[in-house]
Amino acid sequence: MPEAIEEVRGTKVPFQIIEVDGPSMVPTLYHGDWMLVQHGARVRPGDVVVLRHPFQQDLLVVKRIAERREGGWWVLGDNPGAGGDSTVYGVVPDELVLAKVRGRLRRRKPWTQGEGQRSVTAVLSWAFGAVRPVLSGRSGRSASKRFRAR
Repeated sequence: MPEAIEEVRGTKVPFQIIEVDGPSMVPTLYHGDWMLVQHGARVRPGDVVVLRHPFQQDLLVVKRIAERREGGWWVLGDNPGAGGDSTVYGVVPDELVLAKVRGRLRRRKPWTQGEGQRSVTAVLSWAFGAVRPVLSGRSGRSASKRFRAR
């Protein structure tokens, strides 16, 4: 994940767009999605956050806050098979939590040669599914879970 830019020309930036890199938050966030993050937002269990890795301060990671523990936050990925969360590095101190994820944008699949223009219906269909808030809660996941076929 690229380094978060917290200031622009000396002014605090409240919101920022950051690209997701890696599978640890699938199905909420996929590799290549874009996140809308809010710096300085109050966080609570269930929130998806951007934080500095406790052992590699130059590495930013995205995780879900599971609970408050002595010394900070216990964070977990939504994809347990991907690892790299508090089960590996323990509690994350408050000062390492940088931003709260407010929404995500899924990238469109690239056009194939000879496909021509996409219909308005196809673009609207993509837009309806691509832009979603990232919700808090113990069940976690994004709002898109309500629209999955069962």
